[in-house]
Amino acid sequence: MTRPTFYYDFNSPYAYLAAHRVDDVLPVRARWEPIAFGALLRQIGKVPWSLQPGPERERRLRECEQRADALGLPLHWPAGWPDGNYSILVLRAALVAAGQSRLREFSLAAFRRGLGEGGDLRDLDTVRACAHEAGIDPDAVARGVEQPDVKQRLRDATDAAIARGVTGVPTVAVGDELFWGDDRLEDAAAALTS
Repeated sequence: MTRPTFYYDFNSPYAYLAAHRVDDVLPVRARWEPIAFGALLRQIGKVPWSLQPGPERERRLRECEQRADALGLPLHWPAGWPDGNYSILVLRAALVAAGQSRLREFSLAAFRRGLGEGGDLRDLDTVRACAHEAGIDPDAVARGVEQPDVKQRLRDATDAAIARGVTGVPTVAVGDELFWGDDRLEDAAAALTS
């Protein structure tokens, strides 16, 4: 069976929801791949719903809150969300965690502290707390996020996702098929079993 890839960024409420379901919905464990959604948007020239004022944005915010509630997940919009609190720091920290085989654990901690609690993932102390919760040395993460190779890995992962055709997060890739959105996890699961 093909191993799927789960693309996400910590600023996406739909990625937050999907991160708590992806391992249960898919019949095989996905490879988690954090990417810089902000860089992806700039590259493809897309303006997400969250940056478009009006009733559609408000409807989507309420929908996210209802879906989180149905899953028993807290959802607290961080101050300045989405663009005023966007964080590359936490994405780099996730890659440091991946190097210690703790990417999933770190990512869930970061989602909890960010969208779950409304915390600021631009803050190094918050990111260090996520590392501690994931069983990683916070000092190693603080040093790692400044390493040129970590910065380059994030650029490379984002560029590879764009080249693959990823246009939003969360996306699950199954072979050449892309399933964009938390509501497409079941479709990705079906593609894996067909």
